[in-house]
Amino acid sequence: MNLKELSQHLGLSQTTVSRALNGYPEVSEKTREKVLKTAQAMNYSPNARAQGLATGRAKAIGHVLPVSDQHEMVNPIFGDFIAGAGVTYAKHGYEVVISLVEDSKEEAAYQSIKARGNVDGIIVHGPRMADRRIELLHNLKLPFVVHGRASEVNTPYSYLDTNNSRAFQRATDFLLDLGHRKIGLINGLEFMDFAHRRRMGYEQALNNRGIAIDPGLMRSAEMTEIFGYTATSDMLASDTPPTAFIAASMITAIGVRRAIHERGLEMGRDVSVITHDDDLSYLKNGHDVPIFTATRSSVRTAGARLAEMLLQLIDEPGQGPLTELMEAELIIGSSTAPAPT
Repeated sequence: MNLKELSQHLGLSQTTVSRALNGYPEVSEKTREKVLKTAQAMNYSPNARAQGLATGRAKAIGHVLPVSDQHEMVNPIFGDFIAGAGVTYAKHGYEVVISLVEDSKEEAAYQSIKARGNVDGIIVHGPRMADRRIELLHNLKLPFVVHGRASEVNTPYSYLDTNNSRAFQRATDFLLDLGHRKIGLINGLEFMDFAHRRRMGYEQALNNRGIAIDPGLMRSAEMTEIFGYTATSDMLASDTPPTAFIAASMITAIGVRRAIHERGLEMGRDVSVITHDDDLSYLKNGHDVPIFTATRSSVRTAGARLAEMLLQLIDEPGQGPLTELMEAELIIGSSTAPAPT
């Protein structure tokens, strides 16, 4: 059924029906209720393009992803994020526009999006320490929220982030309480803000116990399984190998576990492992008992909440920046044990 047929059925003009569906105040509440009830009963779904012309909105949200391998988005974690955000978008009648661009052309992509007017807002992924996109989007006057924070940006902006420093300090403290003193950090790319904060949390926990920071126990690269494997293999081959590792993601932790087993060791007995981001739809951390001890922060929940924040900014453009900080939950699994004597 289209708008014309719905209007004929109701005996109202197409303009009145359109205005009732889009919440215009000049339509009486009685008429609005009648139109909405009939539209629902007859399974009417408004044409998004036509609805956009009527409201001045594109009814779409943009996600710009660089295609370089030097980032942390195009992986199963982003799949969970967009699934969470998509539920919120669908509930409010919005669609998703994903643009893949070369890293060097990312800023130009935002300018093009603004010029075309094909989205009402942007979610910014993978913020760096000093992220120029935040100032650019401010200047373009395009509503946006950031998934994460940018430590070296002083301009106020809306964001939702996990308390990464606290999560990794807590993970390190947990291993220290178990008697571990040589703890390897398998981190993400440290020009990314989240990875920088995670290293800060790890180092803070060691400093608090009077344990010297050892650069030889820290590795930083894109969070892949092979990185987790090679970094762990390298550290385990030393004369005084770590007795525990903290991995920046479940994907990396799988590589850590492979390296441990390849040396004839048992995870959770000979070597302990804690991971982050273990709550993934298609990469579950065990069933009844978690395989990995983990600092858990749901990416899907973050996607849904960021989408809500962005839609709020679009609906109420005059309000100040919205900010939220999610705390990670420490989940105890079978991958950790007291340090071997």
